[in-house]
Amino acid sequence: MVKLIMGLKGSGKTKRLVDMVREALAKENGDVVVIEKEKKLTYDIPYQARLIEAGAYDIGSYEFIKGFICGLHSGNYDISHVYVDNFFKIVSNKDSVAFGEFLDWLNNFSARENIEFVISATVDPDTVGEAIRKYMI
Repeated sequence: MVKLIMGLKGSGKTKRLVDMVREALAKENGDVVVIEKEKKLTYDIPYQARLIEAGAYDIGSYEFIKGFICGLHSGNYDISHVYVDNFFKIVSNKDSVAFGEFLDWLNNFSARENIEFVISATVDPDTVGEAIRKYMI
């Protein structure tokens, strides 16, 4: 399952994501991974979650992040949740068609591997099409 938290800057997306991480750690048995551009959440995310600084890997593209996610999973089959904070700081392509295609790929990957993904993105929800809006929570 893919869940998308969208909103403009300052709308509380990261706080909501952190709350969801804490809830997953309290209720789930699998491993929880949090991907962010820089280490800004170090003191907000409980130590039980694996915090990954994506800026160290210069991800940039959708193909790269797909490979990155596949690599995470192949290295740890116990991952049950992956949270990505501020997606468009990690992937620079803000094209809505490409983003929608990525979300569809991620949803298929999620269903196949039984991993829940939550992504926060700084985007005005009123400006995106149905292909993206269907993942909003």
